[in-house]
Amino acid sequence: MTSYAIVGSGWRAEYFWRLADELDCIGVVSRSPKELPVPVFTSLEECLRRKPDFVVTSVPWHVTPGLIRELVGRGVPVLAETPPAPDLDGLRALWHDVGESGLVQVAEQYSRMPAHAARIALARSGVIGDITRVDVSSTHQYHAVSSMRTFLGAGRGPVEVRATRTTALLADPLSRAGWAETVETKPAVTTFATVVFAEGLGVYDFTDNQWHNQLLHRRLLVRGTRGELADQDVLRLTGDRTITHTPIIRRQTGYDLDLDGFDTDHLTFGSEVLYRNPYQGRRWNDEEIAIATLLADTGAWIRSEGPAPYPLADGIEDHRIALAIEEAADRDAVVRTGPEAWH
Repeated sequence: MTSYAIVGSGWRAEYFWRLADELDCIGVVSRSPKELPVPVFTSLEECLRRKPDFVVTSVPWHVTPGLIRELVGRGVPVLAETPPAPDLDGLRALWHDVGESGLVQVAEQYSRMPAHAARIALARSGVIGDITRVDVSSTHQYHAVSSMRTFLGAGRGPVEVRATRTTALLADPLSRAGWAETVETKPAVTTFATVVFAEGLGVYDFTDNQWHNQLLHRRLLVRGTRGELADQDVLRLTGDRTITHTPIIRRQTGYDLDLDGFDTDHLTFGSEVLYRNPYQGRRWNDEEIAIATLLADTGAWIRSEGPAPYPLADGIEDHRIALAIEEAADRDAVVRTGPEAWH
């Protein structure tokens, strides 16, 4: 089994060591001793003496580039949390220093979440034709851009971004910390953007705290030349004067008198299985399944048994476009951004 270590011990890093029972996590590098379910090292040197096959960097944005450089300089493969550098100059410098090493992957897990993996499989099957448009209203910045590029099959090239921001009052009952004792209605900023790729159109719609605020629907629309997918519902042209409506169905165990325990089994489109949970029996949520799949895919890449899970160039491309969205929204203007050295 391929082994990995984690640098960082914050909220995000916890997702990686939470999977240690299933995958071979040799431990966590933390600036100070902590009680964790895996070994804790107080220095990178101490950790690397255990010879992990790769290292996950889950540290603050400004720390990530230097840590990647250090690990690559030691010949250690890296799975870097998003984004790999905080700004465009940092992305360029990072690529200049480590881009040609081939040792750096980016921990972009969204395409491996069960619902997204099923939707991607359906889109790639051609049942709604060639994909021309993707609307994402669920997550922010580089994650949303990654979803757009994945569904469109967009490469690394020039894009045109139009963006704006609006502010409106919105109740905010739930955050990462849990339920609010007193629900406040307060200003929430929405960033709306269109991103024109060579392969099609991306629409970005994100409101403050949309990850946690359950008052806001998570929306995904994938339009093709012969129909469209809206969340779980598929409309498509199947013949002359024939339009069909078919849902993607998730088989979830553990409800009502199902005594097999709460778990995701598979997702289907009619009789076709689009996705099977590779970790059934672990009772993991979708994020845990996605991260475990990403770690397993990284291990396969290390062993030359599978493709690169998400190369640095793609992670940089996502963040480059995300930065263009922020710039366009700040200026309420059009931003055109072209190819960079990582192309």
